[in-house]
Amino acid sequence: MEMKNLFMASRPVLAMLLLQALGTAMQLLLKVALNKGAFVYAFVVYRHAIATVCVAPLAFFFERNKEKKLTFEVWFWLFMNAITGVTMAVGLFYYGVRDTTATFASNMINLVPVITFAFSTVFGIEKLLLKTKAGKMKIAGTVICLVGALITILYKGKSFHIGHVHMLENSIIKKRTHWARGTVMLLSSCLSLAIWYIVQVELLKVFPLKYWGTMLTFIIAAAQSTVMGLCLNRSKAAWQLEWNLQLATIIYSGAVVTPAIFLLVSWTVKKRGPTFPSVFNPLALIAVAFLEALIFGEEISLGSSSCNPCSLLGMSIVIAGLYSFLWGRRQEPVVLPRPSGAAREVSRVPESAGL
Repeated sequence: MEMKNLFMASRPVLAMLLLQALGTAMQLLLKVALNKGAFVYAFVVYRHAIATVCVAPLAFFFERNKEKKLTFEVWFWLFMNAITGVTMAVGLFYYGVRDTTATFASNMINLVPVITFAFSTVFGIEKLLLKTKAGKMKIAGTVICLVGALITILYKGKSFHIGHVHMLENSIIKKRTHWARGTVMLLSSCLSLAIWYIVQVELLKVFPLKYWGTMLTFIIAAAQSTVMGLCLNRSKAAWQLEWNLQLATIIYSGAVVTPAIFLLVSWTVKKRGPTFPSVFNPLALIAVAFLEALIFGEEISLGSSSCNPCSLLGMSIVIAGLYSFLWGRRQEPVVLPRPSGAAREVSRVPESAGL
């Protein structure tokens, strides 16, 4: 009985550990696929088309009897939800991963909560609460994260390797030549995700059906990404699928990772609160950094270097800032206006957990 109770109490932790493991594998597979020539927006389209097929049964089964008012306002916020949370955020993130490393990209994603907080404060959705301890911790965490991000990019330090497989190293590193562009892409992705959090608040006010909302968002995002992709590359080769690692990565991300993010994070938020999933995000960063260095021969450095701007010092500071921010968040009641019922469960479900 004690073991059963322990297991039941540990389920949210186990769910988040599983999600981080899935996300780590996704980051590494994505890096290989992109540097082998996969077209980013074709990848986004196919991934979310598969994810739509996976989420659709849940929408039709669990929400079949619920009223669905698809007004112009609902379609507008669904469109904005798709373009900020998928089309721009995921697309820019993929370009950033291609031009940098999976480790660097994972580190940048940890900035999303503090950027979201900054945007929410500017738009009046959240308050600074400077007179409270929680408010001060959130401000301190935000500043620490930003300092860590700057150190990650600017501070120079010694680097070392822990071993690698030469065949994989050659396929990964030879095309990575645009660190500045990749950094801009990743920062833009973080900004888009921060806006997406705010858009979700408005969407959930007018359309609180989580499964239908997710399914329609994926459909719209796939359509948006198709248009975006055709504007960038109309060649048949860019959109053609073959039985290779790219197809395996698309299926894995669309059929496994995306549904897992949605279901596991939604369930965990309901059980343990909205800040709980974010606490585990640095685990994926650590795992990706170690495995990328071990398998692909990426450098691990105290500071940034000419060929790798991702530093242990900067990563550590970003993680410390993130935990300071999350601690402050946990100590105060959520200020975001939330609708009741099902919408409350997903008002902070971040797809960024597995971009």
